[in-house]
Amino acid sequence: MQWRRFGTVIRFFAGARRWLPWQAASNMDTLSLILDDMHFDGVVFASSINAPPWSWRLTLPGLACAHVITRGQAWLVREGADPLLLETGDLVVLPGGLPHLIQDKPQTSASPRDLLPLMTQDLSGARLQGSDTPQSCHLISTHARFDIDMAAPLVRALPPVLHVRGLGEAPPPWLAIGLQFLALEVSQRRPAQQAILNRMGDILFMQCIRDHVETVPEGSGNWLAALKDRALSTALACIHREPQHNWTVPDLAREACLSRSAFADRFTQTLGEPPLTYLTRHRMRLAARQLGNSALSVGKVADLVGYASEAAFSQAFKREHGLSPSMWRQQRQADAALAEADAPPGVSSAADRARAA
Repeated sequence: MQWRRFGTVIRFFAGARRWLPWQAASNMDTLSLILDDMHFDGVVFASSINAPPWSWRLTLPGLACAHVITRGQAWLVREGADPLLLETGDLVVLPGGLPHLIQDKPQTSASPRDLLPLMTQDLSGARLQGSDTPQSCHLISTHARFDIDMAAPLVRALPPVLHVRGLGEAPPPWLAIGLQFLALEVSQRRPAQQAILNRMGDILFMQCIRDHVETVPEGSGNWLAALKDRALSTALACIHREPQHNWTVPDLAREACLSRSAFADRFTQTLGEPPLTYLTRHRMRLAARQLGNSALSVGKVADLVGYASEAAFSQAFKREHGLSPSMWRQQRQADAALAEADAPPGVSSAADRARAA
């Protein structure tokens, strides 16, 4: 019975793209390019059983975190916002990792404990078995690991909280299947468990983002609305697929099947900046990644992001980041060294520390 269920899960995720209508699949290709640029690198989990009163505190600036209620209920409490009730089967994602509490009731008598130290790549050390009573909440908490700088435009466009209900009138099928698989996987130690959880966590985050994108109304002024606009989605795909190409506004307008002026106006109105400004800022984020994660020369990085002149690249980089490429690299290396010496609990690798810095 379990193997048949696993087969259903595999077929569901493998066939998810085929289930989309043609236009939605085309738009999701663009979203896939944007998500690929974020370099998702798995997730960190913590599993807990919580008997009242209880309270966890979590803050992960810039890194998406999420909570899944596999049994019982909980309340998500954020400063300046109404408490949010979470029930069995619910998934809640905080794309920007804003400070929050998750606890048994809005005004609990429990003192908050820091959840981050419980999060570790070794899942055996990330389980907290509390008293399991009828009132207990079974909670799986996680945070994604990705390139914060590359994710910034997408994270800014998302709401502070994405709440996917598991017990509504029509819960998304992927949620029930995904959470059933997740709950089963964290309940016992098995070979390749962390590798499977990494992929599963990435999929759940991406599905949640995709569901939200599909609800963004056209003409809303939200950056994400461009992903539902066939012309703009095509232009964005060109930029993200070949950022080093010498794109011009007429080139992008031609790809979008619009006149130059109509394309430029629509792009600027929807994304909040002109096409070539968007292209330049995207190139500078890519350049920052190369400068921070490789030993490539400044000239080689300039070439990789589409600049024939190192001087022109350096000027553009300084306008975006406030420092020359060489100075920015030195500053990043110094920051990484400090993070290495004083890493926060629950952040276990150099890559994690760089992301958390």
